[in-house]
Amino acid sequence: ANRSRRYQKEGWPPWPPCLIFEVEKMEAKTVEGWPQGNATRILLTDTDAAQVNAIRRALIADVPKLAINRVDFSQGVNQDNKGEVLESVNVLPDEILAHRLAMIPIPTFPEEGIHFSDACPNCIDLAEESKGCPSCQVLYSLSARGPTADAEEDYKTVYAGDLTTISDQMFDIRDEHKRIPLTILSKGQFLEFYAFATLGRGRDHAKWAPAAAIGFRPQRIAKLNKPKKAEALFGLGLKTSDGKNIDAKLFGKDKTLTDINHVIDMEAALHQVGPGTGREGDFDDAITLEEVDHAYVFSFETDGSLTPEQAFNGAMDELQSRFENLTGDIERAF
Repeated sequence: ANRSRRYQKEGWPPWPPCLIFEVEKMEAKTVEGWPQGNATRILLTDTDAAQVNAIRRALIADVPKLAINRVDFSQGVNQDNKGEVLESVNVLPDEILAHRLAMIPIPTFPEEGIHFSDACPNCIDLAEESKGCPSCQVLYSLSARGPTADAEEDYKTVYAGDLTTISDQMFDIRDEHKRIPLTILSKGQFLEFYAFATLGRGRDHAKWAPAAAIGFRPQRIAKLNKPKKAEALFGLGLKTSDGKNIDAKLFGKDKTLTDINHVIDMEAALHQVGPGTGREGDFDDAITLEEVDHAYVFSFETDGSLTPEQAFNGAMDELQSRFENLTGDIERAF
């Protein structure tokens, strides 16, 4: 309120306090050694917890990705060229199988310009059941049967890798996901379907959420205050995530540890000498952690449909678009 009155005194319009913003220039930098596979750590500086939490929420709910949204199953009885009769049944109901298909990470390429089905220029004027074209969906098929009548095995497992991409081959299921099991087929059973992947957002369904294990913590540094008493920790033979011994050598000449990965490892190690361990008296706060102002370590892991870089940049783009729209709304209102 004081800020609002000051702005009015200086000639600003009499806006409500809730419309007065001070936006800091946040900086993002990937922590050394990351990403590791689909997981990453990012150092965010010149920011606050509210802004970092906005990125977290955007990653969960707003970043678009592809996921199988519709499955057309073939049902009935078939006969192969040897006269064996096959039925379209398996151990899982179609609804459960469709859900398993929906949770398979579908490779997503934001730069390819795939449209949302309700905004596709080719389909926007069509009825809902008629929507779907190469610009707004990716098509897969699967045709599998159980073991033949004279086979030694009694069943066959169907995997995500058995999906065939009818659209561009760049959407083939990635190698790391091909061994995701879908169902089991016994003798005399077959499974055939077409599956359609479309863009969506996590706020509509979990299958469209590109990331998990999203969290952040204040950036900290570790201070070695009492080297002799710190032996209560160093003597336990603990190691950092990259294999280094947790001992006095981790600390610089100023007895300070600043490496982000090692500080996180140290934070976990301190639980071994904390309250309830029986070692807290000998340790006597020999090592303490201090927070760095306006700096946070942001971590998450994608499901593999997007790279960590693509997911993070997607979240930033979503936030930028949201605030640009907000700015336009405010300008129109005043």
